[in-house]
Amino acid sequence: MGGANPWGLSLHIPILLFLQLTFIILFGLFTRYDPASAYRNQYHNDLGEGSVEHGHQLMVNSYPMFQDVHVMIFIGFGFLMTFLKKYGLSAVSLNMMISALCIQWTILVSGFLHPHYDTCEEDGGHNKRSVGEALYNSNCSPNWPWININLTTLLNADFATAAVLITFGVVLGTTSPVQLIIMAIIEIVLFNVNEVIGRSYLGAVDAGDTIFVHLFGAYFGLALSRVLYDESTTTSSKAGSSRISDLFSMIGTVFLWMYWPSFNGGAAAAGDAQMRAVINTYISLCACCCSAFAVSALVNPQRKFCMEHIQNATLAGGVAIGAAADMMVTPFGAMVTGTMAGALSTIGYEHISPWMVRKFKITDTCGVHNLHGMPAVFGGLLSVLMAGIASKEQYDQYNIDGDDPERSSLVEIFPEMEKEDWTAGTQAGMQLAAMVVTLVFAVVGGFFTGHLLKFVAKFQMRYKKGHTITKLALNIGNVMVPRNVPKDFHFDDDAYFYKEEEEEEEKYHANGMHNNGFMS
Repeated sequence: MGGANPWGLSLHIPILLFLQLTFIILFGLFTRYDPASAYRNQYHNDLGEGSVEHGHQLMVNSYPMFQDVHVMIFIGFGFLMTFLKKYGLSAVSLNMMISALCIQWTILVSGFLHPHYDTCEEDGGHNKRSVGEALYNSNCSPNWPWININLTTLLNADFATAAVLITFGVVLGTTSPVQLIIMAIIEIVLFNVNEVIGRSYLGAVDAGDTIFVHLFGAYFGLALSRVLYDESTTTSSKAGSSRISDLFSMIGTVFLWMYWPSFNGGAAAAGDAQMRAVINTYISLCACCCSAFAVSALVNPQRKFCMEHIQNATLAGGVAIGAAADMMVTPFGAMVTGTMAGALSTIGYEHISPWMVRKFKITDTCGVHNLHGMPAVFGGLLSVLMAGIASKEQYDQYNIDGDDPERSSLVEIFPEMEKEDWTAGTQAGMQLAAMVVTLVFAVVGGFFTGHLLKFVAKFQMRYKKGHTITKLALNIGNVMVPRNVPKDFHFDDDAYFYKEEEEEEEKYHANGMHNNGFMS
């Protein structure tokens, strides 16, 4: 148990308080329950008559999948990152802090990008709100940009949060809380803007958010990591794992693996599209798991399973199938996709991650490039292929109303195909364009955010007079070699978490073959 951290390393305290106060004010001014489902009304909708039936059906149909995704965010991602032998407390706790922050912020950002205005008209002394038709509202506000909150809002907030947590995995253990907070605030804004461009302007579809979440979060983090590169993190002995930390990490893996069908299917169209998303993801994950185990032992000189591969590569099938999850991939296609994703991810952990450190000076603590980056590129290209070959014969084979655009499965999956000049080739091109735009937003955004965080780090390293000789010596070392956090703080809970007493030293082992940090 060390002394108190100087204020230079504690800037997250006032920033968190300021942000939470700002959120309170903005929520008070602009947010409200969704009038259609969370206020008592008699509106007619597809899910029933009035808010009682509407809200009940939403809870029955959507809440289970939302809860699955919520568990993935807080338990799945959190425990997956506990593999570092001395950073488990920080991984789970900072994951929780970042998630809570991002959920609040993305509700506001997304809400401001999609505001709801009341359209009012006088009728017998009452104001009415029009959404396609006049709906009763005794307190109509036609000029105020409301942010309506319902289950879909909460689910979308979790998806946006996942992108930030993916980035967090890249810089896990090498950044300070204040840097993570600033990173999250910027990334959420860029994420929402990119998603609006991709979905609304380009017309791309991405049921499981392979492009908009995984691709964006991974390459935003990799660009950020390149700017913040610190050679000492590549050889730190704390970058390894222990048996206990690996076991805790497997808890996160199992939760993510079980609930990934809900992640890919949660935002899919209700009915057969959502059913396909769940089935495709389920099969892809099973194939991916077997592939990852086999390739892990194959690439290991001792022909043994490596926990780093098992914890991560077994999930790559969920990422790869996501963008095409609700498309007619077929069970066979889902199995092939999962098998290839598992092998690709495992090879990435064994060979590509060390190569990226040596050649490009990009450190990736959790191997995000292998679990999210490469499988997302693969999955995005799969969606390009599936969109390019989409036809009515595939999607409306059993649909007697297939010629009716309002009931066509093809149009449900690819809404823009309702237009006569929007062909399958056009849709494929828009899928590819969305990938390119997402990569540009991610890399450029991560690059500039990294430089901002580097600037913030200079203020963190300023120690005031009166500190101990040990801290003074530590500061001199950081002046000579500029760092984001002091060298001794890398991959260590002691940096920002208070403990009553020191834990007993235990014998640690590396996550891979040798405990040589990223260079193994």
